[in-house]
Amino acid sequence: MVYLLIKAAISGVIIAIVSEVARRAPGFGALIASLPLISLLGMIWLWRDTADPARLAAHADATFWFVLPSLPMFLLIPALLRRGVNFWPALAAGCALTIALYLAMTWLMQYGQSARS
Repeated sequence: MVYLLIKAAISGVIIAIVSEVARRAPGFGALIASLPLISLLGMIWLWRDTADPARLAAHADATFWFVLPSLPMFLLIPALLRRGVNFWPALAAGCALTIALYLAMTWLMQYGQSARS
């Protein structure tokens, strides 16, 4: 339980740092947010918990493929905001787009695995 709390605290501190830095310097906050800190921490925690190279490799591989469908959200939200759409609807549209692209990526990954079999 203590280990879980430590993991949560470290992850939360990173999010808090990003939001505070972004308030003062949006570009620098975006740079920090774009770093794969959470992915790296996830890999560290997974390695510490399992020490399984195959599992970690599969996790890193899947992370790469699931980052791709999240990227268009970072183009859609600012485009909508610049066109006068309020924050919450722009965020919802970005999330909906990401969910749709995640579903498509999941289908493609499953289709690719079955085609190789």
